[in-house]
Amino acid sequence: MHLAEKQSAAPFRPTRPPVSAPEAPAQWHRVLTLLADISLFIGTRAVWTQAASHRLPVAAVISLCYASILGCGVLALVVRRARSLARLDLCVLATAVALVLCAWAMNHAGGDEAVLTTQAARELTAGHPVYGRPWPWLFHARHIALTPTVHGGYDFTYGYPPLAIWLTAPLLWLGHGGAPATAMGTGALVTGAVVLWRMLPVPWRSAATMVCLGFGFLPTYGRQGYPAILALALLVPVVVRWPRIGRGGRLGPAGLTRAACLGAACAAQQLPWFLTPFLLAGIYAVRRGELGPRRAGLVVLRVTAVAVTVWLLVDTYFVVREPGTWLSGIALPLTQGAVLHGQGLVGVSLYLTDGSDRLDWYAHASLLLAAALLAVFVLFVRRLGPAATVLPWCAFFVATRSQDGYYLMMAPLWLAAAVTAPPSEFAGAWQPRPRPLAGRHRRPARIAAAVLLLLPALVSATVAATGRPPLAMRVTSVRRASAAYVTGLALQVTNTGDSTLAPHFMLTTGQATTRYWPLAHGPAEIPAHTTARVELRAPGGRYPVPRPGARIRLRAFTAVPQTLSSQDIRLTARRRG
Repeated sequence: MHLAEKQSAAPFRPTRPPVSAPEAPAQWHRVLTLLADISLFIGTRAVWTQAASHRLPVAAVISLCYASILGCGVLALVVRRARSLARLDLCVLATAVALVLCAWAMNHAGGDEAVLTTQAARELTAGHPVYGRPWPWLFHARHIALTPTVHGGYDFTYGYPPLAIWLTAPLLWLGHGGAPATAMGTGALVTGAVVLWRMLPVPWRSAATMVCLGFGFLPTYGRQGYPAILALALLVPVVVRWPRIGRGGRLGPAGLTRAACLGAACAAQQLPWFLTPFLLAGIYAVRRGELGPRRAGLVVLRVTAVAVTVWLLVDTYFVVREPGTWLSGIALPLTQGAVLHGQGLVGVSLYLTDGSDRLDWYAHASLLLAAALLAVFVLFVRRLGPAATVLPWCAFFVATRSQDGYYLMMAPLWLAAAVTAPPSEFAGAWQPRPRPLAGRHRRPARIAAAVLLLLPALVSATVAATGRPPLAMRVTSVRRASAAYVTGLALQVTNTGDSTLAPHFMLTTGQATTRYWPLAHGPAEIPAHTTARVELRAPGGRYPVPRPGARIRLRAFTAVPQTLSSQDIRLTARRRG
């Protein structure tokens, strides 16, 4: 038999394709999952300790969450397939949600934001007006913070757009205090975290868990009932892949949904008002580079129209029923005249110096900086486009109320933009190029233009921070009820400024503001370049003497012009013989 015949007689054996090994996860994906898992430890022990004393079922759930954290930590380092690590990301998210709900079950009374939102929802369901109505009895509890104003009083009214009220009203059955609003805020945070987790690419999903639910800082704001958390949740679908909104000149269902969420976010809290111009300007620049000016303008117009329609639908009831108080209410954070507070530049006047007679310039600097950042963003959108979700909050650093919550409550949006709106999305974006910026020396001219745009804000901030306190104060006598309590102070106050001032006094021992000391005797107004003697009465009748070594600051605020004068004083407790 020939060789060819032998080969033809051999049985046919089909060859199997080689089995490919399962795709191994990237090492950075493992590390990200592990970091998200570790972030769940923060604050968990305090909640478990609280629950173990009187809510054992909650403590048991937290113990199971500890087991989940440990197990996920092991598996994050040993699983071999990317699909398995993706499932582990879901387990970390579920553990984070369980911990957030346990923390809410233990601490759901809320703060001033929560009780105001809940009371507004009660008034709404009762058919009563909501805006412009003070509710001072809500602030009698110790854990409810007050917002002092430079006019010598406190703000007891609701000062936010009404979407949070609408969503809190169905939850009023949860109980008294701020529980309904804290449930709304916590639910919004969990929903926003899940939406962001789902919309991000698979390897980045644990970052959403870490930023939204880990570390403990955002869940705390949710349990305080902040309407800004609701706004954050609504902004998540807007910001994810936001440069693609209107691609090809069409919004489609996804674009319409994002525009509606933008309008709803603006109807929940005022912070989205500052982000919206940057997003619209960025969308116009990207679409103009793709479609030309006319079609890009139509895209932005449609997005704006949908957002405004949703915003009006949420507000219509109040626009019709109480238009004047509604308008003043939603603008209240900008007009209430709250005293200086925060971690920004105002710390110079609050802590590093004895005050300033030019506090109004902090507000001027904030507005000028916001406008300048928007102009710089438009001029250099190809470079600054990825930072659209961070730039708006820089203006709050020089504002009179520069609290860190204005930055960190929107931090998940930074992540969403970093992952889904990279620089490549803005490579073809349109940038206006005036003739001075398009010449031979373009780079120096652009740098000079950016500096010139930012210079007015810098000058205004410098003017505010370098002001001098207009009042010189000296304690002449201290009235005491006992060795540990002060009932009144007598002051000698000299107005060194050029205008008549009506000061309002308080004592502080740290960064927080306290209650004003009412005027018992003396003039309410002090003319320029004169000295007056005033007597102050302790709020509530008596003031506990702080511990030895505490820095006690006597502060005097005035409204017109807005000034602050501070002076260190001593109130050492007397030892009983």
